[in-house]
Amino acid sequence: MEVLYRAARSIADPVGHFTGFQPGQTLLAKGTLIRKGAMPLPCDIVFDRDVAVTLRDGTVIYTDVFRPANARGPLPALVAWSPYGKGIMGGNQHLDEFPGRVGVPRSAVSDLQKWEGPDPAYWCLNGYAIVHPDARGVFRSQGDVAFWGTQEGRDGADLVEWVAAQSWSNGKVGLAGNSWLAIAQWFIAAERPPHLAAIAPWEGHVDGYRCDVLRGGIPDVGFNESITAITCGEHRVEDMPAMVRAHPLMNPYWEDKRARLERIEIPAYVAASWSNVVHTPGTFEGYQRIASPKKWMRVHNSMEWHDFYLPEHQDDLRRFFDCYLKGMDNGWERTPRVRLAVFDGRGEDRDTLDRAEKDFPLSQTQYQTLFLDAQRGTMSASASAESALRYQGDDGQGRAVFTLRFDRETELTGFMKLRLWVEAEGSDDMDIFVKVEKLDAKGRVVPKANIPMEGLKKSLTRWLFRRGVEKVAMAYFSGPKGRLRVSHRALDPGRSTPEQPYLSHVAREPLAPGQVVPVEIAISPVSWVWRPGEQLRLTVAGYNLHPIPLPGIPPPDIRNRGTHILHTGGRYDAHLLVPVIPR
Repeated sequence: MEVLYRAARSIADPVGHFTGFQPGQTLLAKGTLIRKGAMPLPCDIVFDRDVAVTLRDGTVIYTDVFRPANARGPLPALVAWSPYGKGIMGGNQHLDEFPGRVGVPRSAVSDLQKWEGPDPAYWCLNGYAIVHPDARGVFRSQGDVAFWGTQEGRDGADLVEWVAAQSWSNGKVGLAGNSWLAIAQWFIAAERPPHLAAIAPWEGHVDGYRCDVLRGGIPDVGFNESITAITCGEHRVEDMPAMVRAHPLMNPYWEDKRARLERIEIPAYVAASWSNVVHTPGTFEGYQRIASPKKWMRVHNSMEWHDFYLPEHQDDLRRFFDCYLKGMDNGWERTPRVRLAVFDGRGEDRDTLDRAEKDFPLSQTQYQTLFLDAQRGTMSASASAESALRYQGDDGQGRAVFTLRFDRETELTGFMKLRLWVEAEGSDDMDIFVKVEKLDAKGRVVPKANIPMEGLKKSLTRWLFRRGVEKVAMAYFSGPKGRLRVSHRALDPGRSTPEQPYLSHVAREPLAPGQVVPVEIAISPVSWVWRPGEQLRLTVAGYNLHPIPLPGIPPPDIRNRGTHILHTGGRYDAHLLVPVIPR
């Protein structure tokens, strides 16, 4: 089918920070400062810039390569694949653009790293080469920019094989990086390039339709548009927002944006969090569905960029790559397969970190059904009499709230699912947004800080003042979320489970007047402890409860009008399914 494109942003546009096309080799001496305040380079590094790589279809892309100058013998390599620019200080995004650099001190990195990628200073010091490609169509690379899918997977696989053939390579290549750099790993690894030895996707989704631009069937292209709009090149960029408008139902184009996880059999280090609107569900799906017998997942309690550059986590990731790219017998395979952060709600220092588990979802999970009571606005283990409530679907305020007060300490870790019985009055469709929050004994929301707040208050205040916003959602996580366009309610029976409904999105099923239908809404996983007196609050609304936590991102395309009616009790088994972990 026809794929829609638009012109890429000019490489001369200041947004790209393009530093020119300068093929050649430079020695970056130990102690070099890439810029004031950054980490001095800890070793001599050979910098090969704008090296041409020819892909299988003849397209030429350009890559930078960083290697330790005094390496003894061939080197393993890590590839950081993305469309953001390969830089030194190049690329179209930078940590300085965010308040307090989201907890990553300037001195923690050398600024040789590309956006969301591993820092060459750290990895060269430890005997690795780092490869920074400009993907197809990016800056001076030839072709049109692809948004994930088979094309990007094959391009990345070609680069892996090129790296393995270099004279300095030991033939072992890994993939590393966060967000797009993680998403690309699923697609590249699914191509099974022979010399790809291990991957480390650090929070990145696996399905462009279900995780990004059409979550729950509701068009939401603002974040994707923000990336598309700043992608720089000399040709075209795939126009995924236009594809959403032209093709809102599942088709071969969208199927190609779903990673073939079952083809991934190599070792994987998966880093996840509970708090990323776009990344969390897909990261957990990636860990669950890859076929590798050697896979590990660590779930952290902060924001991904902060977590990625913490020294202890770089060291942890190095142990993984040392095992599979250097062949070191370093005890890595005795690492617990799953390490969890469990939110406490009384401050980051009270969270449980790296709790060892054998797999995810946890085998000891006891799912509990909490029935909704529309008359009382509560949840309980017993179904109530039949009742209904109404809210306005199109005024930006209409919602229904259900609460449960805990009488004993309770841990919920895993996937939640909401089952509703719904009716639309004045419309043939409904867009539903849901959120689960923790309240203290006095009914106040207990948010979870995503970014270490020490030293951030002044910079955060200045950042907010300049943008005229009241708060920054990036800094806090209030609870797991889900959404659904009711006309997309049909489930894929082959992929759905009782706790994880999987929508097929193959056809639209409008509502008839007076029709009451059951719907199942997947809620992203979480791990949280409630204490006696604290409450769980479920909110069901006709407006967006989970915006992308960045300024200037427009809301999803909501089609609500008229009145939403929720039916509970009696004939209507409306409930929240929660994963209780015995304590």
